Amino acid sequence: MSKLIVCLTGMPGAGKSTIAGALKNKGFEIINMGDAVRAEAKKRELEPTGQNLGELMLELREKNGPGAVAELIQDQIKNSDHEIIVIDGIRSNAEIDVLRNLGTVKLLSIHASTNTRFTFLTKRARSDDPQNREVFNERDKREIGVGISNSIALADETISNNNLTKEELIETAYRIITGWKK
Repeated sequence: MSKLIVCLTGMPGAGKSTIAGALKNKGFEIINMGDAVRAEAKKRELEPTGQNLGELMLELREKNGPGAVAELIQDQIKNSDHEIIVIDGIRSNAEIDVLRNLGTVKLLSIHASTNTRFTFLTKRARSDDPQNREVFNERDKREIGVGISNSIALADETISNNNLTKEELIETAYRIITGWKK
């Protein structure tokens, strides 16, 4: 049976990593696209700031094509013995095309309002999270520039995460993904 590759997409702070973390606890294999970029930054001895990671992501795409970040995780998917692999942080159709060569791809979009996302990101406090609205808006523009709005628009399912509890968000995603497995 071919692998089911579930791609989580959505703007930064929408809830993708929250879902991924909970699904990992339920036994799913999770591959984070941002971690692939962070690993590349570490190889190059770059500090993992939002600006450095953003510039590296753009550089990888410039040099190796728009599916470059997905190409960084291909071996991880090929070598996985899991039936379902959840990819956290798909940003473009080119990345989805790379993954289609490795299994059946389903796209789950997580949507949240700008205010909700900004609040989530400031609470999360990862090294690359924006510290103010200006940086937040710049990051949104960069994400839209690499085509994230296209992957969001093409999603097989969308979850609106504006008024859900964390538990409701996770349960909704789990129900959708296990439904795809059948």
